[in-house]
Amino acid sequence: MDRKKVIIAEKAPKAIGPYSAAISYGNFIFTSGQLGLIPESGEPAGEDIRSQTRQALKNVQSVLEAAGTDLSHVLKTTVFLRNMDDFAAMNEIYAEFFTDECPARSAVQVAKLPRGLAVEIEVIAAI
Repeated sequence: MDRKKVIIAEKAPKAIGPYSAAISYGNFIFTSGQLGLIPESGEPAGEDIRSQTRQALKNVQSVLEAAGTDLSHVLKTTVFLRNMDDFAAMNEIYAEFFTDECPARSAVQVAKLPRGLAVEIEVIAAI
């Protein structure tokens, strides 16, 4: 019987609430949303959508590595944007990380994100 396992990602920002960076179950990893925060300082990577998207995806990479997988195994992403007008700029950076056999994706505008940031990204990946 499969059991869920908490993934601790030392190279990603610490959780700012009662949740885990990721949970593995069977051959799947479910990450919590990753913000554009620098892990060492907990500060935003920048004020703009590009720097925050890049850092959020680096944080996703760190969580996946802690779980024993990588971006090439991502099946689905969900991108939460503070402003849908940032979609093109986010997409430009996103395309640097997902270049071949891109995962399925949803992108939605939300009213507000933690710490007033511009983007949050979560993924489902295979091990």
